[in-house]
Amino acid sequence: MSMPDYQPLIDLFNRLFLPTYNTVLVAGDDEPIYLPADAEHAHHRIIFAHGFYASALHEIAHWCVAGPERRLREDFGYWYKPDGRTAEEQAEFERVEVKPQAYEWILNQAAGRRFHFSADNLSAGLGASDAFKQNVLQRVRQLLADGLPPRVQMLVEALQQQYGTPALHPDQFSLNTSEAACA
Repeated sequence: MSMPDYQPLIDLFNRLFLPTYNTVLVAGDDEPIYLPADAEHAHHRIIFAHGFYASALHEIAHWCVAGPERRLREDFGYWYKPDGRTAEEQAEFERVEVKPQAYEWILNQAAGRRFHFSADNLSAGLGASDAFKQNVLQRVRQLLADGLPPRVQMLVEALQQQYGTPALHPDQFSLNTSEAACA
C-alpha cells in the first residue's frame, strides 16, 4: 500500500515543529481546524481537511501567522464566516487573508506545487478579486525582499531539501503562473 501524498509533509512538519512548538500536523476528515493542547491532547494540532496537501499548506500558513497568544486559542481566535459572505464580509476576509495566502504561495513554491488563491465564498459566486491577488503577490515579493519569518523559513528550507526545488526568487511568482505549474 502506498503512502498518502501528504504523509511526507506531516512527517517533515512534525519533525521540525513538535520539539520546539509542541505542534503536530494531522490529516482530518472534515473541516480544517487548529486545536491547542488540552487535558486530552498533549500537543497543539493543525488538522487539515480531507487529506488535501493544499489544505495542509493553507492551515500551516495560518499557524505561521499566529503569534504565541493566538496559538493558545482554538482556530487562533480568528473571525471566520463560512461560505455565503456578503461583499463587505468578503472584503474583510480578503484583507486578513493576504499574509497567510502569501505564506501559502511561498510554501507551495518551495514544495514544487501549484498555488490557488482561495476566496472561500463559492455560494456567492465570488472568486478571489484581482486586487486581492495583487495584494498577495506584493506581500510575497515583500517577504522575499525582507526575509521570511523563522517558522516559514525553516519549512521552506526543509521543503526545498525534500523536493529538490530551487531557491526562491521573486521571478517565480506572478499572477500569470500562480494557478499554473510552478515556474
